[in-house]
Amino acid sequence: MAKSKTVYVCGSCGEQWPKWAGQCRACGEWGTLEESVVGASGSGFMRGQPTGRASLGKPASPAQAIATFETQATARIPSGVAEFDRVLAGGVVPGAVILLAGEPGIGKSTLLLEVAAAVARGDESGELNKATGETAQVVSLSGRRGDSKDSSEGRRVLYLTGEETAQQVYSRARRIGALADELLLAAETSVDQALSQIEAAAPALTIVDSIQTLTDPLLDTSIGGPAQVREVTAKLTAAAKSRNMGLLLVGHVTKDGAVAGPRTLEHLVDVVLQFEGERTGELRLLRAVKNRYGPTDAVGFFQMAESGIEGITDPSGLFLSQTAEPVPGSCVTMSLEGRRALPIEIEALATPMAAGSPRRTVSGLDYSRVSMMLAVLQARMKLPLGTLDAYVSTVGGARAVEPAVDLAVALAAASAVTGQVIDHRLVALGEVSLTGEIRSCTALSRRLAEAARLGFTTAVVPAAGAEKLSAPRGLSLRTAKNLREALALALHPSPDA
Repeated sequence: MAKSKTVYVCGSCGEQWPKWAGQCRACGEWGTLEESVVGASGSGFMRGQPTGRASLGKPASPAQAIATFETQATARIPSGVAEFDRVLAGGVVPGAVILLAGEPGIGKSTLLLEVAAAVARGDESGELNKATGETAQVVSLSGRRGDSKDSSEGRRVLYLTGEETAQQVYSRARRIGALADELLLAAETSVDQALSQIEAAAPALTIVDSIQTLTDPLLDTSIGGPAQVREVTAKLTAAAKSRNMGLLLVGHVTKDGAVAGPRTLEHLVDVVLQFEGERTGELRLLRAVKNRYGPTDAVGFFQMAESGIEGITDPSGLFLSQTAEPVPGSCVTMSLEGRRALPIEIEALATPMAAGSPRRTVSGLDYSRVSMMLAVLQARMKLPLGTLDAYVSTVGGARAVEPAVDLAVALAAASAVTGQVIDHRLVALGEVSLTGEIRSCTALSRRLAEAARLGFTTAVVPAAGAEKLSAPRGLSLRTAKNLREALALALHPSPDA
């Protein structure tokens, strides 16, 4: 009988070491080595596999010149959830392995349960062409119960849960209306049993919730450890590729927000999605961190509701106040979330300093850049910010940390100090340097087009490169070389003054 031995596995890169150390010498991470017990039968965790020249054999297919391959449209399975399909560029590619990561309680299981039911019912999201601007084919797979069904009918979906009982998942599915005849449910914690369920059900799409709860009985390591996660993912990935089956994995995250498990986990999968949001709020954002079949700058917006998670196809009004008349200290800008331009209202308030140094409170913005804008206003525009406490925030809990919002921050702060107002139909775009110069920003045309669509009538933009811009219909462009010119264009006396 083979003896076991103790090794220390890095939770970040998966490298094995015979002795514990505070730092992994392979990846340089600190405090990531975990004790694991493995058999002494050979080369680590993958037992029974030949090594060296004995493992060489005939290739599965001969090498082929790359120029001889034909271009084929990527077939996709529409999820039936518009915002989910937007991030995946039209749907799930058959054979693709997708990892969805997010903090506990953020709504990962609820989102995927709704996706599972929508695929099983055959719901069409209507977002196939909007995601990439291209036609995405809808695929017919063996996951159907009959070949006579058209592409709008449901596909068989297998939902494997390891964190809850099947009854608990059913109760939640019933509450949010995620029931379908083609949706199969099973509770498994062994990867071998999970593969048996896949073999028996032959689904078009399998969802595993979560990958950290499945174990490989051949490994003498802790549940959810780096070795277990790596080998379980490898087995499920092989099954998905061989069956041309879509595979969705739920993954945990660490306290730093990184995907829990070995770094190889993110390399094994085809797509990595991050589900973000404040657990105390209703807004959720779905981002593609890695996507072999589409862009990584797409963002989906969702809202938590009593009936589950709902997609927000037009989030333009989420980050604007409902004030009808302009008030001092408010300015709107257009910020990019992935490829989507969103109007974000920035509010500022200036009050007399109580004592000591002036106080700076920032919410939803880059604290360093806001401090720079206040310093530029004080030094270049001679505003008395050195004797005032300043509070700067975004509306609706939005985050806008790109340099393109500099001008709106500066205008909002100047408005708060002077008491002058900015037209609520005006948007400001541009980066502000320490000299007060206004510089151009990325995707300016896209931001202006969205501003015009939302009914804004005026845009203050950098003068540099403005001659190349084409003003959208209904939007008047006002150019400014520096902050002084921008203030003259945007600020007006308050009607209450």
